[in-house]
Amino acid sequence: MELRHLRYFVAVAEAGSLTAAARRRLHTSQPSLSRQIRDLEDDVGAQLLTRGARGIELTPAGRVFLDRARLVLSQVEAAAEAARRVARPAKPCFAMGFQIGHELTWMPEALRILRDELPNIDLMISSQYSPQLANALLQGNVDAAFLRREQGVPELAFRPLVKEPLVVVLPRTHRLAARKAISPENLVGEIFVSVSATAPVLRAVIDDYLKRSGINITPAHEIDNVVMGVSLIASTGGIGLLPAYAQNFLPRSVTSRPLKGETPTIDLVLGYKKSNESPILKLLLSRLDELVASVSKKTR
Repeated sequence: MELRHLRYFVAVAEAGSLTAAARRRLHTSQPSLSRQIRDLEDDVGAQLLTRGARGIELTPAGRVFLDRARLVLSQVEAAAEAARRVARPAKPCFAMGFQIGHELTWMPEALRILRDELPNIDLMISSQYSPQLANALLQGNVDAAFLRREQGVPELAFRPLVKEPLVVVLPRTHRLAARKAISPENLVGEIFVSVSATAPVLRAVIDDYLKRSGINITPAHEIDNVVMGVSLIASTGGIGLLPAYAQNFLPRSVTSRPLKGETPTIDLVLGYKKSNESPILKLLLSRLDELVASVSKKTR
């Protein structure tokens, strides 16, 4: 998958027409653009667009993919701008990373705290999945990250932020969607979508919950990230357990319900490299209680 595929897909989605996107925005031929979209769908493993009476329409997977594609393109532009700034440093730089989906909640308040105290710093922001953020911290590419408590990284320190409940994510038309809450035993016999080893922390929480509930489920599908999980649940009619922040990505055809009984949770933490002596990092850590309280107040 290449960046041009994402740019082509976004252009088609926004134009609502392959022909209009090819002629007016991309200055290419319509057959060539169609091939590029097919190549993208092959890489993703899901149909993203359909031809309808009103032109091109997004599938449920396409609607989810569009949001992430726009985010990726904006991050690429931000990365290029950040590189230009580093090449011509005029202000102290501080790089923060956010697990995808948590930017909406934590980034505004973190930026407010830092800019109130240090208005003359350059802040670089990135969104990645938790294992990638941990690696970025180790490599020194990120100073602080909002991520999971990854294992096997003794060079990193983690400060707790919040415990996120897991929720049941399922199609809005699923028979269990009529319930206010879903028992763990109701998951048996359903098309169960779980996470793969690429998200080890979340996988361990889900497996432990099912084991404690006395349930033995063999996943029908395993996904690498929350966005992929929502798309697969929508397309297969399956059901899955995902952190509550996944609700930010739900299309109209997918909904969520709480679990009955003791709800499993997964930690969101602030991670940083123990050897990082950045004064900006020290400031952020000193205001962490204020950050948590402010976010908690806004999400009640």
